[in-house]
Amino acid sequence: MVPVFLAPANREITVFGGGKVALRKCRHFEGFRIKVIAEKILPEIRELAEVCVETTVTPSNAGELMEGADIVLASTDSKELNLMIRDVAMKKGIPVNSAHGGGDVLIPSTLRRDGFTVTVSSEGRAPAFPPHIIKQIDDYLDDGYEKMLELLVKIRPKVMEQIPTQPKRAEILAEIIEDRNIWELLRSGDADGAFDAAIEKGGLE
Repeated sequence: MVPVFLAPANREITVFGGGKVALRKCRHFEGFRIKVIAEKILPEIRELAEVCVETTVTPSNAGELMEGADIVLASTDSKELNLMIRDVAMKKGIPVNSAHGGGDVLIPSTLRRDGFTVTVSSEGRAPAFPPHIIKQIDDYLDDGYEKMLELLVKIRPKVMEQIPTQPKRAEILAEIIEDRNIWELLRSGDADGAFDAAIEKGGLE
């Protein structure tokens, strides 16, 4: 499978299920237009969803209920129902994630920091593995990483303006990222000193 990041861009997510599994999926896709279909729907889901439809899903109405969806999430408590929804979506050519597997969309474990996001997936083989890895990464990444990102965002316009070729730009940014002194300045709270050191490291003005 190929990992991607997808902007909401007015895309519709149709979620089948109104319980805790569906709530977790809705939270992951917050910002998209969310339509939820279930016999009973949690209040927390109603706060996230644009449309809530309380109905019983059957093989005869599942296709109609997912019309207009960019992605379908089969997130009910029933394996049989989820597999049916998955199969209908795939026949209609709609990307689908199923809580019981077999779909063509996987939802990774995610770590969001200020300015960057890390995701991990076992591609459905061991669901307990990605959350464990995310926790290890979260424990490892101190706030110096966010400060380094801020520094790179601040210095990048100078690199783009003063360095004519992309390979050289990439080389200079890599050298800044790998400079231990710059990391130490950032972690000590000396953002201005880190910026000056980065300018000198890159031979910039």
